[in-house]
Amino acid sequence: MAEQQEQITLQNPDQTVPVSVDHPSQDLDRPSNHNLPKFLSSARLKYVKLGYHYLISNALYLLLVPVLGISSAHLSTLTARDLAQLLDRPRFNLITVVLFSTLMVFLVTHYSMTRPRKVYLVDFACYKPDPAQICTLETFMERSELITFFTKENLAFQRRMLERSGLGQRTYLPEALFRVPPTLCMAEAQAEAEAVMFGAIDQLLAKTGVKAEDIGILIVNCTLYKPTPSLSAMIVNHYKLRWNVLSYNLGGMGCSAGLISIDLAKQLLQVHPNSYALVVSMENLTLNWYFGNDRSMLVSNCLFRMGGAAILLSNRSPNRRRSKFQLIHTVRTHKGSDDKSYGCVFQQEDEKKKISVSLSKDLMVVAKEAMKTNITTLGPVVLSMSDLLLFFMTLAARKVFRIKIRPYVPDFKLAFEHFCIHVGGRAVLDEMEKNLELTKWQMEPSRMTLYRFGNTSSSSLWYELAYLEAKGRIRKGDRTWQIAFGSGFKCNSAVWRALRTVDPAKEKNPWMDDIHEFPVYIP
Repeated sequence: MAEQQEQITLQNPDQTVPVSVDHPSQDLDRPSNHNLPKFLSSARLKYVKLGYHYLISNALYLLLVPVLGISSAHLSTLTARDLAQLLDRPRFNLITVVLFSTLMVFLVTHYSMTRPRKVYLVDFACYKPDPAQICTLETFMERSELITFFTKENLAFQRRMLERSGLGQRTYLPEALFRVPPTLCMAEAQAEAEAVMFGAIDQLLAKTGVKAEDIGILIVNCTLYKPTPSLSAMIVNHYKLRWNVLSYNLGGMGCSAGLISIDLAKQLLQVHPNSYALVVSMENLTLNWYFGNDRSMLVSNCLFRMGGAAILLSNRSPNRRRSKFQLIHTVRTHKGSDDKSYGCVFQQEDEKKKISVSLSKDLMVVAKEAMKTNITTLGPVVLSMSDLLLFFMTLAARKVFRIKIRPYVPDFKLAFEHFCIHVGGRAVLDEMEKNLELTKWQMEPSRMTLYRFGNTSSSSLWYELAYLEAKGRIRKGDRTWQIAFGSGFKCNSAVWRALRTVDPAKEKNPWMDDIHEFPVYIP
């Protein structure tokens, strides 16, 4: 999650900035004293105001609805006699008609020109590596012992981490890390990147029937791997995308970069009509595995695994019929102005000049603050009116009238049917479950994704959504909340509404071969 720099680079020049790995975990070898407090009960008014900005910005359109309704109702009461009387007064009738028509044309034109374009998620695909790349816990420890980089104490530490991490026996690693010694070179890293990106995109294009030349916007995010030309250039070259494609390469933004990419695509689709946007989220492990003995840096080896996702968005109205979801809200929170938040997870060198990520003891506290801000901002636009009324009544009683009553905690389970929480680590999932008062069923997609695929960085949210589809849980009208956090420190949310019921029998995703085995019990 730590980042020394954050940068969005355009296709020319193709270059990204050195960045760090992102993992919201903690040292599982010792108990934590930084558990998340009840952040829903300590909302700040300034963050609530941010949420209401979304409502106020659309107030004009909300006010026009009753006006148009009243006008339509009045016009529907006119009889033939009333129309005849109006025709007897041609001058008055002409002026009225002209003024009314001008007003209506102005309002309709203004609304058409300024209203946000709807953004649809046509489909998405998650990459599933070859079975030969499965890394069991025993294989992980065997390779770690053979390469002789780690002390006996740290080998034991890694074993304890793996046993408590929530990862299962079928996560994936790139081929280079299975070799003894590991083959760490640019060629192997590029091979991993191509396998993940092209594998996910090929599957996505096959599912949607969209041609590569129809894609007008391309956004790729990867925190660590920074080749030149960039990852986005690799995709443009491989699929021969058109010369005027809007290409972006996001680096250094950690596990939250997937939703940042979605938000960027949403903004671009507002100004480029009739367009497709392709978002690719991934991480690259080959050149970023840690071969040292600093325990604060060994956590990423035990959590991160190979994976990636490709998502196709569109603002074309005809695509609504065949799209799976509509993007309803995106909320981004950045706490980087605070030094403690900025440095809570930091890429740096250890004593032997080996680069990896160091975790601060303040990580859980920083995560709490970022999530509290994000959730408080999101609340006013997704909660029911009754929830909002109770919230503001108790807030006014506490802040204005100084009445000592318990703060009202909104029930987010009433606002969403499904939750996709980034699988940063088992400890964070435990705290999110406790503080949002979620059920085991609602946490199942996150926990099973951590178990089956591990932490695949920014793409993990899409493995979770794929799990929901494979289980046949997505029904028309269902609302899904994706929330992720990353270096900097950032917390980002996206809210989707299902446009149709997803039939698992017609789906092709990485869960379909063994979905009948889930959920599993994780001790």
